[in-house]
Amino acid sequence: MTPIRLGVNVDHVATLRNARGGAHPDPLAAARLALANGADSITIHLREDRRHIRDADCRAMREALDAPINLEMAATEEMTGIATALRPHACCLVPERRAELTTEGGLDAAGNEAALAPVVAALLGAGIRVSLFLDPEPRQIEAAARLGARAVELHTGTFCEAAPGPARDGELARLREAARLVAAAGMECHAGHGLDYDTAPLLAAIPEVVELNIGHFLMGQALFEGLPAAVSRMRHVMEGARRS
Repeated sequence: MTPIRLGVNVDHVATLRNARGGAHPDPLAAARLALANGADSITIHLREDRRHIRDADCRAMREALDAPINLEMAATEEMTGIATALRPHACCLVPERRAELTTEGGLDAAGNEAALAPVVAALLGAGIRVSLFLDPEPRQIEAAARLGARAVELHTGTFCEAAPGPARDGELARLREAARLVAAAGMECHAGHGLDYDTAPLLAAIPEVVELNIGHFLMGQALFEGLPAAVSRMRHVMEGARRS
């Protein structure tokens, strides 16, 4: 069985910091704690409005961390320039609307291939692994393969928000089939959005899924059990599901 990786998103440490200004709590310190307690990589989303992670955070993490950094970004000229200068290990292209509270769905790669192609090419040319954040739809996965993406991160929000029972089971079946299609197309399959201790193991049990990216839940759970314990527990439940 292929090992499964855990990427921890520290955006909301920056959200809390920005609520009061100043430097505390420090997203870099949170990233170090996560890595010391079971995370394989750190995910940060540099939004166009800089609502949480800021440019200085990106530079600080790139300089201080030896672990892979996964930069989530909109497919814009500004973000492409920042990414190619920063050269993180990976960039995940995501849809972005100023009014949304969080990412609301997958990128429409199939409907925007012409616009995405130069962005993907520029990132790949800078030696950056490119992933696309997509809904579990065959046409979107096919578009990602045509664009030359190295990975697809499946949007798990609809699955996580579905009520347990037939609705959630149906969404899980869609994710399983999508993961199979991603792997068959020669790309890595990742998954993320809304995952917690109950839902993450169900994705970790899908053999084609090699990486889960989890942020909001872990940062919230850290209020009750501490970040080291939350990350360690997530690592434990993921690996348990993988083995079984």
